[in-house]
Amino acid sequence: MALTASTMLSLGTKALDFNLPDVVTGERISLASFADKEAILVMFICQHCPFVKHIKSELSKLGKDYLHRRLGIVAISANDAEKYPDDAPAALKKMAIELDLQYPICHDETQDIAKLYTAACTPDFFLFDKQRKLVYRGQLDDSRPSNGLPVTGSDLRAAIDAVLAGKEIVGEQKPSIGCNIKWKPGNEPSYFG
Repeated sequence: MALTASTMLSLGTKALDFNLPDVVTGERISLASFADKEAILVMFICQHCPFVKHIKSELSKLGKDYLHRRLGIVAISANDAEKYPDDAPAALKKMAIELDLQYPICHDETQDIAKLYTAACTPDFFLFDKQRKLVYRGQLDDSRPSNGLPVTGSDLRAAIDAVLAGKEIVGEQKPSIGCNIKWKPGNEPSYFG
């Protein structure tokens, strides 16, 4: 398992649109799906990564805790589903149901959306404000599968709470760390590797 860090896309970057199928409902999801939200959290996750498995309860809790707040959440998996069948749409759907995710999880078959967002690892988090400008990118919290620290979501939750309150996000934004996105052969982006 190769450790990969988030690319730390420049703050202020505009959210790039996408149009991907939700693996649970089949509904097409895009930025317009969240037009009434004050902020949007775009998460790149997958089903098989030990870093995502480590935080899966918090991923579920995030959706429930912010369900009635003005935050839109979408999870995207861009891994090569042929080589990693645990990340194919059927497996992602099973995960979404088991975790009772309260937000769509989409499959980025072409990996184009992951490239647009410069996603590098799972998990990778991108939080956009009302103007759809990037205000946070980085880690969920300091917990990792082997460091014994509790999973709290503290870094990401502090950023979400600040943006929903119309406040500036303060403090260092630390890169997320996880498994690299499993690119299809020849599809690796220039910013990766």
